[in-house]
Amino acid sequence: MFYAPAPRRDTVVLAGMESSGKSTLFRSLTNHATGDEANFRGSTVICRRALLTGGNLDVVDTPGIRVTGDALTTRLALTAAGTADVILLVVRAVDLQGELSSLLEILELSGKKTALILTFADLAEEFPEETAAACREQLGIPVVALNARLPAPASLAALREAITWACEVMTVNALPPTARVLPAPSLFDRPRLGPLAALAALLLFYAVPVFLAYHFASVLQPWVDARLIEPSKAALAWLPVWPAALLTGSYGLLTLGWYSFLWAFPVVVLISLAMAFTEETGLQDRITRTLDPALRRIGLSGRDLQPVITGFGCNVVAVLQSRSCSRCTRTACISLISFGSACSYQIGASLSIFGVAGHPGLFLPYLGLLFVTGAIHTRLWHGTPAAAETMPRHEAAFLQAPRLRAMAWRVRGALRQFLFSAMPVFLLICLAGAALQQAGWIDRAAKLVEPVLRLLSLPEATAAPLLFSIIRKDGLLTINQNGGALPASLSAGQVFLMVWLCSTLTSCLVTLWTIRRELGFPAALRLASHQALTSLSTTAILALFLHWHPTP
Repeated sequence: MFYAPAPRRDTVVLAGMESSGKSTLFRSLTNHATGDEANFRGSTVICRRALLTGGNLDVVDTPGIRVTGDALTTRLALTAAGTADVILLVVRAVDLQGELSSLLEILELSGKKTALILTFADLAEEFPEETAAACREQLGIPVVALNARLPAPASLAALREAITWACEVMTVNALPPTARVLPAPSLFDRPRLGPLAALAALLLFYAVPVFLAYHFASVLQPWVDARLIEPSKAALAWLPVWPAALLTGSYGLLTLGWYSFLWAFPVVVLISLAMAFTEETGLQDRITRTLDPALRRIGLSGRDLQPVITGFGCNVVAVLQSRSCSRCTRTACISLISFGSACSYQIGASLSIFGVAGHPGLFLPYLGLLFVTGAIHTRLWHGTPAAAETMPRHEAAFLQAPRLRAMAWRVRGALRQFLFSAMPVFLLICLAGAALQQAGWIDRAAKLVEPVLRLLSLPEATAAPLLFSIIRKDGLLTINQNGGALPASLSAGQVFLMVWLCSTLTSCLVTLWTIRRELGFPAALRLASHQALTSLSTTAILALFLHWHPTP
């Protein structure tokens, strides 16, 4: 029997500046929080796609343009989705001339059916309908003015009609003059207090959730061990050696897989709540704008701080969140996450080792050196983007009350991303680690790195923990085997050196795998090589320092 191929659905692409209301419109049109996120045709451009509610159209939400460098991201997205039938230009009515002029300059709209959507119409000083009519006459395309946060049914109906009647933009001689409405100034805009306020807000909304999630998991883990892990091991004790290793061994699906969920899931929930709140209120935009100038010095932007801080809970989630970064800084952001963001596993393991060795005070210098070296590492390998690329393209967002439904949409999307993108990778790494350990490959590989450890004045027994930490960061805890005899026998300097090398040489396999999926194999290999060189170099410098200044 012959089956005819399904007809191709038309595609509607949303394009506009960051904070212009594109994501809100995407949700209104599709009733979907995140859609299907994907790298379009092998590029690093992340777009979201979902089916128009009650229609037969695909709606694609492209990354928002925040800085000049993002313009290429949107252009690549439009090219990658080259089958786009309609392009919706999403522009804030409060800055119509500035944003629309930029979009018409940036995007290649020749031959494309286009419509214009004016958001924030409720905040515009002029009559939005008159402005929309003037734009419609000047551009020759359908124009709709609406409040994107609370669109009326009539506005959504007009938006759907605009999609139907979209047409090519006429030659523009001059845009209609409109008044520009600026957001009210806030504490973040003050020259001296602004950066301090931004840092305090960042710690409150992102560092505190990571801290709470870490302590929640640390309290729950003993209960899970007693009520779930140990009974599972006992119930499956009859299994042959290999199935037992894959299910209940040190890296088994039921043992390590559950720990991966226990330590990562609370971080995802609390961080996604914090991000939803700051995005909906406009605080996120204010924080990132305030910290932009300082972070450009190491090759990042203010927006990159959110994934970096999330990395202190889970590096995998942080790498996925870096999709919101600018094209020109995303790789540098992931590099800093990989090297400088100590995940909850790494933090817990490091604290345990320093405590067993009798030197708990080493943890704060360890975190401080991680921060400083991470900044130097990012600046050294990635430089700073050109000033023109990081020039902001729009004013700060308006501060507004959050909507619970919009926050729920965002949190649901983050949880879906974790469960269906991150957790499968965790489980695959569990199987790989269990197989490698059972086959004896980890012990064989340890023999190969022992000569390097001797050069760094580290005991050969560090080899196995080093390799286990590559599989996952709490592999560091194997240093504490035999009741902590190894760390207890070393000087404070040697313990610090051992923890430093094991924790910074490379990301865990789950993070490396995620980076490969996001940026491609060549980029992942390059980032891993840079991190290994930085780690070995700093370890050698620390070893020389300890040689001339031995510690008790």
